[in-house]
Amino acid sequence: MMFFDSIMLILILLVSFSIRLGYWFFPELDLVFAIFTAPIIAIPIFVYFGLYRAVIRYIDLKILIPILQAVTLYALIWGIFGFMAALDGIPRSVILINWILSLLLISGFRASASWLLIRDDNFALDNPQQKRVLIYGAGNAGIQLISALMYSKEYHPVGLIDDSKELQGSQIRGLDIHSIDSIEYLINTFKVDEVLITMPSVSRNIRLSIINKLEPYPVHIRVLPSVSELAEGKVTASDLREVNIKDLLGRDMIEPSKKLLSKNIYHKVVLVTGAGGSIGSELCRRIVSLEPKILILYEMSELALYNIEKELSNSCLNSIDIYPVLGSVNNRNRLSNIFKKFSVNTIYHAAAYKHVPIVEFNNSEGVENNIFGTLNCAQAAIDNSIETFVLISTDKAVRPTNTMGATKRTAELILQSLADKQDSTKFTIVRFGNVLGSSGSVIPLFKQQIEEGGPITITHKDIIRYFMTISEAVDLVIQAGAMGKGGDLFLLDMGEPVSILDLAKKMISLSGLEVKDKLNPDGDIEIKYIGLRPGEKLYEELLISKNASKTANPKIMSAQEDMMSWSELNAILGEMKDAILTHDQIKLRSLLIQAVPEFQPQSEIIDSLYKN
Repeated sequence: MMFFDSIMLILILLVSFSIRLGYWFFPELDLVFAIFTAPIIAIPIFVYFGLYRAVIRYIDLKILIPILQAVTLYALIWGIFGFMAALDGIPRSVILINWILSLLLISGFRASASWLLIRDDNFALDNPQQKRVLIYGAGNAGIQLISALMYSKEYHPVGLIDDSKELQGSQIRGLDIHSIDSIEYLINTFKVDEVLITMPSVSRNIRLSIINKLEPYPVHIRVLPSVSELAEGKVTASDLREVNIKDLLGRDMIEPSKKLLSKNIYHKVVLVTGAGGSIGSELCRRIVSLEPKILILYEMSELALYNIEKELSNSCLNSIDIYPVLGSVNNRNRLSNIFKKFSVNTIYHAAAYKHVPIVEFNNSEGVENNIFGTLNCAQAAIDNSIETFVLISTDKAVRPTNTMGATKRTAELILQSLADKQDSTKFTIVRFGNVLGSSGSVIPLFKQQIEEGGPITITHKDIIRYFMTISEAVDLVIQAGAMGKGGDLFLLDMGEPVSILDLAKKMISLSGLEVKDKLNPDGDIEIKYIGLRPGEKLYEELLISKNASKTANPKIMSAQEDMMSWSELNAILGEMKDAILTHDQIKLRSLLIQAVPEFQPQSEIIDSLYKN
């Protein structure tokens, strides 16, 4: 760089004299000395201003400032030197011309070298390793991403798409900006592999509409994370993530109430049963952020307890005592001892067996854990005057067709009855549907099946489900628990139901693949129907009756549903206990139907296993 700068500075002075004098200038002996001193003056100045510290391949516009400063200082010193040496034949305008040409050529040389190096390494059109991509969004994030991709050997941007008509037809970094209407032409013309959505600040509804527009085309779609997930101004190719179910739901979060979030947690002793499960672990993560005095992790799985305790201990920077307690909700004595020892204020009861086919096959264990485990926790809470007890329930408790749903509805009835006969503990029930990413969820199963080349297995073509993110569900559970006054049953607004078949098709399309069926035998992933599992419903509901009212949070509704007196329910529970002890599964099922008249078993497992 120093060598090329030295040659250029000499040539620039010769050209400056030639421009000023109007003919090709060849200096006399005295001026030769002045011209050849230019590098001697300039190079130390350039070194001082850091012109040789910048890596040419990665320079940007910021280099223009030190170049301007260095060249200006050099031109002034060289001019002063010429006049002080009293050299004849140096017109004053040569100093100005020298300054202008030096500025243009010194900066131009670096920019050209950088462009050639990047073009040679990363933008060779015949490089089969690079994925040809379209950038959706010509805003700041899109521009930053294009800059990042200039140094990526994985991607070759071929154009931009933007919904703004003012931008369409313009160029950014040499790439044309197109309308979404040109998407098919662009994909076919440029053989596009991926579309990168760079609109981090738009709502999920808008993002969903964009994804729906792109879904029919066989391209892989990825999105830039939301603004809250990015460090400001640091957009790189590695920040791109796969389109996930959150984007497909189109649900926008409502800002949670800080007052409600803190009411039962801030500076209090909080205990979570089932702390190592999907909902329980997310509850614990959120509770830690709300600064309880003590958090007790109550879990019967040693591995799950170890994992969540380790995670929270590593991430918890404030002075929160976290205690991992190994125990079962069926051990009432241990529960009562823990509640008393730590003076627990708030309990979130998330412990439950929830996998429908497994609970269907293990009838008595499902009843023991989901019904009597809840009863043990509730009675121990009353014995120790716990302030707040929140039960995590499920939409499968509404007109259940399986044992799991019937046990959860019975657990709801227990809390309603106990709330009616005492006022030392405030019982609250929160009912909602499927959460994304929970153990056994259909989403990770579909992803795995797509990665393995298919087929994707669906129980029924008409099956639909409600979905909600775990983080949103947990925030709403905590707020609903704080709203409760005793015996309340809250429902979380799950939005619109999602067709599992449509979800599978979208996940295939957004992976850049095609569905393989009769209409498209050359597709990539086949969808197979395997039949409903034991006790599985085509659709779920959140409400038994029609008595639901709004609350201060539009995502939380309050429900009024039929309940059973404690004396009547307690008699049924006693018979259930006897049926478990005598392994009478038929009797146990009939008692579940007695407790939950809406229960209509669809599985024949119990009959086939135990009737004879």
